[in-house]
This record gives sequence, structure tokens and C-alpha cells, in this order.
Amino acid sequence: MQQKIRFQIEGMTCQACASRIEKVLNKKDFVESAGVNFASEEAQVTFDDSKTSVADIAKIIEKTGYGAKEKTENALPQPEETAHIGWRLWLLFTINVPFLIGMAGMMIGRHDWMIPPVWQFVLASIVQLWLAIPFYKSAWASIKGGLANMDVLVTIGTVSIYLYSVYMLFFSPHAAHGMAHVYFEVGVMVIGFVSLGKFLEHRTKKSSLNSLGLLLKLTPTQVNVQRDGEWKQVPIDQVQIGDLIRANHGERIAADGIIESGSGWADESHLTGESNPEEKKAGGKVLAGALMTEGSVVYRAAQLGSQTLLGDMMNALSEAQGSKAPIARVADKAAAVFVPAVVGIALLTFIATWLIKGDWTLALMHAVAVLVIACPCALGLATPAAIMVGMGKAVKHGIWFKDAAAMEEAAHVDAVVLDKTGTLTEGRPQVAAVYCVPDSGFDEDALYRIAAAVEQNAAHPLARAIVSAAQARGLDIPIAQNAQTVVGAGITAEVEGVGLVKAGKAEFAELTLPEFSDGVWEIASVVAVSVNGKPIGAFALADALKADTAEAIGRLKKHGIDVYIMSGDNQGTVEYVAKQLCIAHAFGNMSPRDKAAEVQKLKAAGKTVAMVGDGINDAPALAAANVSFAMKGGADVAEHTASATLMQHSVNQLADALLVSQATLKNIKQNLFFAFFYNILGIPLAALGFLNPVIAGAAMAASSVSVLSNALRLKRVKID
Repeated sequence: MQQKIRFQIEGMTCQACASRIEKVLNKKDFVESAGVNFASEEAQVTFDDSKTSVADIAKIIEKTGYGAKEKTENALPQPEETAHIGWRLWLLFTINVPFLIGMAGMMIGRHDWMIPPVWQFVLASIVQLWLAIPFYKSAWASIKGGLANMDVLVTIGTVSIYLYSVYMLFFSPHAAHGMAHVYFEVGVMVIGFVSLGKFLEHRTKKSSLNSLGLLLKLTPTQVNVQRDGEWKQVPIDQVQIGDLIRANHGERIAADGIIESGSGWADESHLTGESNPEEKKAGGKVLAGALMTEGSVVYRAAQLGSQTLLGDMMNALSEAQGSKAPIARVADKAAAVFVPAVVGIALLTFIATWLIKGDWTLALMHAVAVLVIACPCALGLATPAAIMVGMGKAVKHGIWFKDAAAMEEAAHVDAVVLDKTGTLTEGRPQVAAVYCVPDSGFDEDALYRIAAAVEQNAAHPLARAIVSAAQARGLDIPIAQNAQTVVGAGITAEVEGVGLVKAGKAEFAELTLPEFSDGVWEIASVVAVSVNGKPIGAFALADALKADTAEAIGRLKKHGIDVYIMSGDNQGTVEYVAKQLCIAHAFGNMSPRDKAAEVQKLKAAGKTVAMVGDGINDAPALAAANVSFAMKGGADVAEHTASATLMQHSVNQLADALLVSQATLKNIKQNLFFAFFYNILGIPLAALGFLNPVIAGAAMAASSVSVLSNALRLKRVKID
């Protein structure tokens, strides 16, 4: 049986590390697929659990030289500890100070500012033989695994320059005369700059890039719980399902639950992206993380921790951020050959410089500069860093992407297919007119009773409207048995004392509607009813457009996205709605198969199609589309099929999703361009001697930080 597991990986230093773990895992016959995200430091592995275990996979990862900790599905993501400068980095800074002063002195002709060579040797030895050990361990593990990482380049470069300086200081012919040229400062400062760059990169990845930390802060640590008839403040981990909890003005809700008493207003924008507070009163629901902006409520806890909607969102975000976008393959392929290629270029640089200049010291400096300037880290971070920020931004707008591939595909969408009921309209239709077939033997009340008996077994908004209308009339609704849904047509059931009843489209109930003077029948959704094969009447149901639908359609058109309506409703109703929204493409009387076929036609015509729906009948079209969006709270099969979930039943949120995706993909391309341009420009400059190793080390450290900084710009991008 296939099982998917996620691991938190420790010890990766660049994209080559992630590629190595992927390569090792994907070679195993029991692993279907394995992906490692350098930015989130996470591995996602799909494997056959009849052939291996989670523990065995963790051991495989550990044998490659990295730590692997399983991330369980039901546990909430844990808050990351704030990265602090450790003693090792402080000591490196301290040792770098005299060398920095000496370097500054040499730039202005004051060579006496540099400390004596013997002291340079002592300090450099502390760095090279002790503080640089993590680089050596990582480099050795990488070489054993068959793929070289960034630390291999740093190790080769700094060890080479250290050994050269030791030789020149103690063993060269010039040493006895104090004329030896030593470059201890190069190794010390390169190790210092690279270590600083790694720290800044780590801190950015753990704090600024990831939105999980902000979400974790939404859950209160202490809550007021009723115990033994008294209100007591207890830690959140002591709350149990069924407990009564009180949330006052300014406090956050600790669990999903039902309000027992009190009233107020709660801000649930962390889940829905909707900034307007929701009114809360007895019998209503509250969601974990919501902020009580007014009033006070007492609610009974129904779901806790990872079982809450907030917990579900956090786990979904964590998994999505850890996935890889297809565009990341560009960087993966480059990283796989990058380090060996750089070592080859450095060797050629050494030989060419020595032959041309006749100075092997200069040749060594140029070669070391090439080794140090090259940085596969920027390549490895280019895609995942932007994806992490983009995913977080999407969540803030109430959009849950299942994975990075879905977000990348959404960025290419140029055609959107929309269902009508519940997507463009409020999804709360009301009975506007009733028609009873003459001489059928059933009056209006009987029509309501029979239709409601069948429709109470359906979840469609039209069905709920008929049931509500019958209940409002105070009618007794008979029992219906053996209900069966005919997808895209209607529903049948045996109604006690009546017989076999069909409710649905006019043709499904074999009803031919007469010409009506009331124009509502031309634009309304029609539900016809038949008993034992004989039509007895029909309902005309009207459904108002959502307040923001017209604005959302305008936004989509503004960005060059074609809009199509595909609905199972009659063509006249669909065209009426399309005309109101200035949509040129309107298709009515569409079965689920018809919708899927039309989506396939659009794709065949070269369109990248996004489908939006919330019902069972939308599932085939959702599956056929390039990328699909389901409304939260709609049919389970629709949510399961869709590539992303919209927390609000709003097309505006769809526009947000597409625009966030476009901004994210643009940012990825910028990052990749910068990473490739940096190396394409930096390596030749280093080879030609325009960059010394110290500047190269600083530039390498800055490259990753620059990519991360560009990714963080996504947080400030306006979506309009």
C-alpha cells in the first residue's frame, strides 16, 4: 500500500544536499517518489509500506549524512526557535577583527596594521583546524554520497590557501628572511563570511519566509475553562473536547466549537481572508484562532489542535510549502552538475594562470576565488523561497493550494470556467413561482409536500430552498425512502402514500412547461416534479448574484483571462446571468460529462483552464481542468478533486488566487535569473583575477541572502 510521509531534514547546506537525498531515495525500488525542499528543509516521500517502514527510510536519509525527523499528520507544526548567533559565530567574528583591520590598512598603504605572520598562523589554525570542522564534515558526507555540495568548494579553497600559507611561512626559501607572502586572512575571512551568510539564510528561512509561526500565535496559550462550576484559567493543552470555554473581548478562540451563551463579533480573516467580522450568537459556530472584536461568548469545544480548521490549514500549508514546483527542476538539474563543473573551472584557471603569468601563487589565488564565488545555494533557494512566501500570502487571502505544482499551474491560467449556482450567485435561491399541472390531482400544498419529501435527501441549494419553503408553510413532509441521485438530472425516491417521485430538470420529470406570461420562468432555475411517471408541477427558483461577482469578473478580464459559465441550469437562465456580468461564453443544460468535455475542448485549443465549482456534478470538470478550485464547505468530492480550496464562496478569491500565483511565478523567474546571472558573471571575474577570495566569499554569502530578500518582496506585492 502506498503511504506518504514527511521528514524534517537537518544538516543541509545547499541545493546539492537536497538533490543528493532525492537521488539516494529515488533509487530504492520501494520508493515511488521523493522530493526534498531545501528552503523548507523538508522531504516528502511516497513509498510501499509493505516493503519498508518509516524508520528504515529515516535511516537511509541519515546514512547520507543528514538528520531526519518524522512529521506526523495529526500534530500541529511546531514554532521555530528564533535563530541566535552562537558562540562559534561570535568567535569567528572576534578572530576576523584583526584581519579586517589589517586588510583595511593594506588598502591605504599601512601594511604595519596587519598582525605578525606567526599570530596570523595561530588564529588561522584555530579557524581552519577547529571552527571549520562543520564544513569538513558536510563536505566529506557529501563526497561519500556521490554528490558534491557547496561545502566541498569552501573546504578545497580555504584548506588550499591555508596549506600554501603554512608552507610559505615555515618551509619556503623566503621564510628565513621574513619575505614570505602568506594569505592566512583569506581562509579566515572566507569561513567567517560564509558562516555569516549561512546564519542569515537560516534565520530568514525559519522566520521571515514561513507564515506558520504567525498562524501558531493565533492560538491562546491560556484559556478560561469551567471546571467544577467555577471558571479557571488553564493551559491550552489541558483543554478537552466538551469543555465550556469563555472568550471575552480582545481574546482569541481556542477551539472549534458551538456557542452556548453570549454574543459578539469575531474576526475570522486568518481563515477566510475576509476582513469583516462575523456576528456570533448562541447556537452559532466559532473557529480556533478567531479574535473576539466585540462582546463575550461561552462555547463548547468540539475540535482541538490539528483537528480544528486552523490546525487543518496549518498542516495543509506546511505540506504545500514543502512540495516542489515543476520549475524547480531547472535549478535541480543545474545544482547536480554545478560543483563538479566549478572544481573543473578552478583547476583550469590555476593551470591557465600559471602558464600565462608564470606565477603559481597568483594562479592559486584565482583558483580559490573561483571556488569561493560559486554558490549553488542561490539556485536552490530561488524556487522554494518564493513558493513559501507565495503560499503564505495565498493563505492570508483565504486560499489553500494543495501543492506548489498547483500554484505554478495557476499562474499560467488564461481561461476560467465557472459554475453558476453557489459560485456566481448567492446559492440561496428562493421559490419565485409555482406551477401545478391541471387535472393532475395535486394542489400547490401537495406539490410542496411531495417535492420536499424527495429534496430533503439532496444537498443542492435548489433542493434546500424547496424544503425550506415547505417548512415555512407549516406542511407535514412525508417520509421518502430509497432516494437515488441521478447526477446532473435530479433525484428519485419512494414517497409514502404517493409512489415513485422524480424531482429535477423538466425533461427528467417528463414535464413540458407551457408559455408563461410571468417572465420569471425565463430566467429562473426550474425544478419539475412527477409521480409514477406523470408530471404534476414545477417550481421557479430565483437566485441573486453575489455582491462582488461583477467586480471579480472585471478583475479577471482586466488581466486577460477569458471567462466561461457552464451550468446545469436552463440556457435562458444562464444567458441572463451572463448578460448581467458581460460574459460572452455561456453554456446551459450542461451535464457533468458535458462540462468535462467542454473543458477538454478548451485545453485542446491551447487554453490553460481553471475550473471553479462546489458540487458533486462539478467533480469531473474539476478533474479535467489544468487547475481547479473548490469552495470550502461544498461537496467533499469537489474539495478532494480540486487543486486548491477557496475559504470564501467568492469569485473574487479566485482572482486573488490567480494573481498571487502570477506574482509568485514572476518572483521565481527573477530569483533564477539572479542566481544564474550571479554565477555567470562572478566565476569569469574570479578566474580573470578581478575578485580576490575574500570579496568572493562575501559575494557568495550575499547571493543567497539577496534571493531570500527578493522572495520576501512578495509579502508587499499588491493584488488588484
